[in-house]
Order: sequence, then structure tokens, then C-alpha cells
Amino acid sequence: MKFLALLSSMPFESDTILDCSKHVRTDIIAGKQVYKAKFAGVEFLICNTGIGKVNAAHSATFLIENFPIGLIINFGIGGAYPGSGLQTGNLAISSKEIYGDEGVITSTGWDGMKEIGIPLVQTGGKKYFNEYRMAPGLAGKTRASLKRITHHAGLITKVKPGNFVTVSAVSGSHKRAVELEKRFNAVCENMEGAAVAHVCTIYKIPMLELRGISNIVGIRDKAKWDLTLASENCQRAALEVIKNVI
Repeated sequence: MKFLALLSSMPFESDTILDCSKHVRTDIIAGKQVYKAKFAGVEFLICNTGIGKVNAAHSATFLIENFPIGLIINFGIGGAYPGSGLQTGNLAISSKEIYGDEGVITSTGWDGMKEIGIPLVQTGGKKYFNEYRMAPGLAGKTRASLKRITHHAGLITKVKPGNFVTVSAVSGSHKRAVELEKRFNAVCENMEGAAVAHVCTIYKIPMLELRGISNIVGIRDKAKWDLTLASENCQRAALEVIKNVI
């Protein structure tokens, strides 16, 4: 049997899923808590990776090395780029994950890993530099399934697919947010997704990524953020995926 693995960076991003699950058991692997649980007849693993690329890659790797993993869902909160049309509480589904700051700073500005000429991953005759696609077809099925819950009170009001950008330093100004949005034709920014996609590519594990929108990228006024709404909507979406898509 292959497991579904759910990865979020922080506990508040997964608590609702655990509360809705049955037969929850815990273990400590590589210094991190791993939950094994069941929802809608699907047995799965949950791990809170910690924030950032290294923590996310570490968690994805030790789960794959210790369990037969059939699919990884990376989920949690994220920031929407200003031109995405997304608002707080909406949901974004990744079609592609992109490392937004791996590369080189040239005299004309930033360029990606292709400018260096060394791929981050090379497998199956293909070279991967900054970009990693999600599981073919799964994002589309997920979007179609989530349409059934978008009109319920208090739940997601909009679901949008698009490119995600993973950064080490979040965009703290409108200028930087617009720069990355235009450069990568992206809808959402986060700090873990590309690292998980990177590991999944190495191990040939399919991946899906969901993000509840907590804020508009570049606006550092936390009074305008809603981490709770974003997290709750994302977890409800993840539960819908487990029940009707997996």
C-alpha cells in the first residue's frame, strides 16, 4: 500500500485535518512529529515541516525514505500576487512551482540556474533548473472538485490555478511583488513548495500543492492578513481532495 503524504509548514495549517480524522497515531522520525491518520477511508501521513526550503525538503525526503509514498500534497497559507485577482480566503492551486531566487545576479539583474548552466536535478534525460510541474491532470481534477464547496458560507469564494514562486526572502514591498509576479507569470508566493517539488522530481513522486491566501504579497500590514481563514479554507479543500479526488 502506498501512502498519501500531507506536508504543511506549521501545526495551525494542519490541525483541522487532524481533528476531522480517525485513528490518529504519532511517531517521531528525524526529530519531527509524523501523524498517521485516516479520513474518508484514505490512510495518510501528516508532517509539519517547519518554515523554509531546507525544512520542507528534509521532511519530504525522510517520509519518502521511510514510507512507500504514492502522492505528496503540500498545503498551507500563501500570499497572492497583486495582479492575481485572488483575495484573502481564496484558494490557489499550483500548476508549476518555481524557485524565485536560485540563480545569479548579473549586471542586468537576476537570472536563473540556466545562466549558471548547472541543473538542480537531472533525471530521465531531462534537466530541471528552476521549474517543476505538478502531477499531470491532478490540479484540474482538484479544481473541478472544489467548485462543489465554493458557494458554502464561510468557505472558499474563489479557486484559481497558476504558477507558484518559492522564495527564501518573502516579498516585503509592492515593487518586489510585481517584479516576481511578472517575471514568472505567477499567482502565489510561498517558502517551501519548490523544494518539495524538487525532492518529488528526484524520487519520481507526483505532487499537488494547495495554498489558502492569507494576504496580498508586498503588503506587510498584518492587520490586513487572515492566517486563520486562509488555513481553514485550505484544510477544508485538502479534505475535499482526499474524499473525492484521491
